[in-house]
Amino acid sequence: MEDTQFMRMALELAQRGCGRTNPNPIVGAVIVKDGRVIGQGYHDHYGGLHAERAALQSCTESPRGAVLYVTLEPCCHFGRQPPCTDAILEAGIERIVVGSSDPNPLASGRGVKQLRSGGVQVETGILQAECDALNPMFFHFIRAGTPYVTMKYAMTMDGKIATRTGVSRWITGEAARQRVHADRGRYAAIMAGVGTVLADDPLLTCRSEGGRNPLRVICDTHFRIPLESQIVRTAPSVPTVIAAGNGSNEKKKQLEAAGCRVWELPTSAGHVDLRALMKRLGDKKIDSVLLEGGGTLNWAALEAGIVQKVQAYIAPKLFGGAAKTPVGGLGAALPEQAFLLKNTSVTALGEDFLLESEVAYDVHGNC
Repeated sequence: MEDTQFMRMALELAQRGCGRTNPNPIVGAVIVKDGRVIGQGYHDHYGGLHAERAALQSCTESPRGAVLYVTLEPCCHFGRQPPCTDAILEAGIERIVVGSSDPNPLASGRGVKQLRSGGVQVETGILQAECDALNPMFFHFIRAGTPYVTMKYAMTMDGKIATRTGVSRWITGEAARQRVHADRGRYAAIMAGVGTVLADDPLLTCRSEGGRNPLRVICDTHFRIPLESQIVRTAPSVPTVIAAGNGSNEKKKQLEAAGCRVWELPTSAGHVDLRALMKRLGDKKIDSVLLEGGGTLNWAALEAGIVQKVQAYIAPKLFGGAAKTPVGGLGAALPEQAFLLKNTSVTALGEDFLLESEVAYDVHGNC
């Protein structure tokens, strides 16, 4: 087998850690000796063994003189685990093939340099695009210190997210809804506005088998969330943050007594400052947010420049009329003022389609 084929094995292994390693990356590793796989591993959960150490631990024979394939440059510093470079050198690995470089500008290349200094042959950039695609959340979080935000919505082919009476359940079919729940399990947090809570009374939980619930973040500038809402009633069992401005001390006490965490934040244009909220989440090691808001919050998030990706689930239906659209707000005055998207992919999910695009920011951080 060639290097690319063994690296593809490592890529498949890495996927097994999805949703459990945040804010660490997902990583896979394969150890090959004389053309035979003798060890393999992946980063299973935050605080657990890194992929390289897991692969070394699984070896069926001595890894001395073997080749290690790993999707991300091995770490050379102490964290919750000791440096992987030390374990690689101690094991006598002869050659290492790396997919992605360390995204941290302060550390990038140091692991490779240390291994080369120890006499290990190192090749980099093997299937780099595929390896980079494993960890957009981690790469963004390490570089920016704020969460990677994906704005997700479901709409009809005429761009409506609800009927004229406000009913939105269900626009898409079962396959699309299963994909949403799987994604909820991969993100560290899910965010919505109080308008969504008032309209739909959602749970915002992950209902995939074996999935975990993300932190729920509700943007509620003026403490409008009902104490009897499902969000508040389930706060003791599902971590919940109410992101608010300075408001009613009595309502704040009631929410905290119900099990919610209340963050009082600066306001901007009459609502919670979303950049300040992202900074607070980043400080709490929340590396990713799935934004499931309505049109008002979606527009505010785009204007604040916090959105990195857009997921649009499109159902082959037409609601017509004056029903709501997924992005509200004031809107662009001219076509050239549009928020531009790039690198779009299309996935069929039953009768529905999922369009995914990155938000195209310029060097100044604007769209």
